[in-house]
Amino acid sequence: MNENQVGPNSLLDTTDCLEAIGVFRGWKNFFFIIVLVCLLLLQVSFWFVNMGYIRGECPGMVQGSVAGGLSAEVNETAKAVVADENGPDAAEMEKSFLGVTFKHLAMGIRVVNAILIMSGVFYCLTILMAMKISLVGRLGGINHICRAFFLSLLMLLLLLPWQRIFAGVGIGSIYTPCELVKWTSAGTGNIFDIVLLYLRFSGFWLLILLLLICSQLRSGRWTKTILRRLEVI
Repeated sequence: MNENQVGPNSLLDTTDCLEAIGVFRGWKNFFFIIVLVCLLLLQVSFWFVNMGYIRGECPGMVQGSVAGGLSAEVNETAKAVVADENGPDAAEMEKSFLGVTFKHLAMGIRVVNAILIMSGVFYCLTILMAMKISLVGRLGGINHICRAFFLSLLMLLLLLPWQRIFAGVGIGSIYTPCELVKWTSAGTGNIFDIVLLYLRFSGFWLLILLLLICSQLRSGRWTKTILRRLEVI
């Protein structure tokens, strides 16, 4: 008896699983694009501020305490900026690019962060559901979809702003406008500060991007494995 032969009920179950896989695969690709675009926008925002095209002060740093556990060093930096407002370089502290001010950029960063976190969570969930359907429907490619899930989960864990929860202990790839001002202001000192600056905002970002792409490639191999197995059936 041929082991590859399946009965009508098994074929019907496989068809149902494939329809569900098609739905989750479409949403997975959608959330992948959203996460990718958000990551690119955050990197562009960093370079605009770091290169001096957009300059400004973070309002949350000037108001007494800083929410979220930012260190006192951030407040000191903001106070120094306010103290020099009437100096000869005060005009250069506020700088816009094509009409985009730092306030606009800060609002954009907050919106992108919210979309990025939600899209990253949904991206992991869609891969998890696809993995469960593959297990139940015995569609194959479990090795690839499991690797894709764990890569996406690692990406999400490194993406979350742990510095807002565990100040001084953990750090995530997502940053706030206040953190961006703090790091870019402190990153103009010695070579060690400069290296830390680019590792924080570009190196960490590159790691997240590679994990995202590897997860998407693994899920693509999972799809090809399923198609090859269906040709046998």
